[in-house]
Amino acid sequence: MTKKKKFRLLDAILATVCITLVVESVAPTAAIGNSQYFWWIFLIIAFCVPYGMISAELGTTFPSEGGMYDWVKKAFGPKWAGRVAWNYWINFPLWIASLAVAVTDVVAGIFEIELSIVWLLVLQLGYTWLVCYLGTLRVTDTKELVNLGTVFKVVFVLALGALGIYTFIKTGESANPITSVADLFPSLDLAGLSFVSIIIFNFLGFEVVATFVDDMNEPKKEIPKALIVGGTLMALFYILPATGVNVSMSLEDAEVAGITESFAILLGNLGVSDVIIRAVVIVAGLMFIYTMVANITSWSFGVNSVAKYAADDGGMPKIFGKTNKAGVPNWASYMNGIVASVICIVGIILGQLSESASNLFWTFFSLSLVTLLISYIPLFLSFLKLRKTDKTERVYKVPGNDFVIKLVTFVPFILLILGVIFTMFGDFTKEYIIDNLPLIIGVIVSFIIEEILVSRVKEKPSK
Repeated sequence: MTKKKKFRLLDAILATVCITLVVESVAPTAAIGNSQYFWWIFLIIAFCVPYGMISAELGTTFPSEGGMYDWVKKAFGPKWAGRVAWNYWINFPLWIASLAVAVTDVVAGIFEIELSIVWLLVLQLGYTWLVCYLGTLRVTDTKELVNLGTVFKVVFVLALGALGIYTFIKTGESANPITSVADLFPSLDLAGLSFVSIIIFNFLGFEVVATFVDDMNEPKKEIPKALIVGGTLMALFYILPATGVNVSMSLEDAEVAGITESFAILLGNLGVSDVIIRAVVIVAGLMFIYTMVANITSWSFGVNSVAKYAADDGGMPKIFGKTNKAGVPNWASYMNGIVASVICIVGIILGQLSESASNLFWTFFSLSLVTLLISYIPLFLSFLKLRKTDKTERVYKVPGNDFVIKLVTFVPFILLILGVIFTMFGDFTKEYIIDNLPLIIGVIVSFIIEEILVSRVKEKPSK
């Protein structure tokens, strides 16, 4: 009999990093500035490691296709599970809409053109329905597209990071120089705390590695080590390109400029000819767009499957449970397309009425970010309750006494809540609230829809 090959959790972490590495998050990460180095180290310790260990315990003790939905349901009932399902799903079409805006920004930037309203509609709706169509296919039918996207992501982030570092070494100049140790630490104002959510967003998804624990030799020893290594590697893949952006442009410019512009600025600072710069920018831009197609495709199956699972269980509208002949939840993907399309159309109209179209990506991205963070908040309290009330034998168990367990639970729990609050209210001034009104209204509308859906969920014993 052939001996079963054991799977190292580090292997799973590396695979997860490739899947969850989101190139479009580089711009928000770069906007943090030099204090990002502090935030990455702090949040690896305070969020990533405890979140990963909790997910590993829950995932191996209560294995289920529903994942977080089932864990919350087991702890707090179907209504709270319904809230998790709604927020986990709605973040996805919002994310699609933010990337559709990013696509048009990249196209306009690399080809140096101003897109008419017709082309904005064509490109944004074209991107939206392309990725939604791909979401109706089997995972095996799209694996080549996703694999090539992973290659492009790695090449893109490494190239931008290496170019930024080389330019700084060569010229000694940076748009955001580090003049003292104090520059590496965040400001103490409220706006600085809004960056917590961006870093946390880049960590989310690590719970998928829990499914590999049964195939490991020593999960109790390997899980903590792999989480630290995986979190550090994830940080590296974001810090490198963000450093390239920070060397090339100010934080203010980074918030509105396309990420491909960093290539042009860095190459220009090195004295490269305009012809080569333009060619590099076009290639980098097309690679960037491809990664935005591949990344959404890689996530769609998981998001749509959870929506279907919740629909079958009564936690989401039944339409999300419909599948095609291949067994793929195609109507969940269609709903993604419908919602994302409406958001894109409204965004284009608003963009024509004002000159703030460049901020649409940030508005949609922030709304997606807030709803996703909200979906994870019940996870930590569910862990604490199930640890006390459910005596199922743990394959992997978060180590520590009662104080440590509470610390591991409440620190990331509080960080999530702070991330939500300060993403919505980075400042409590009247001007800031007015500027952030679309995000605030979007969160309120999402909450109202969520509670309407949850009110129809019948309380019943968990599975």
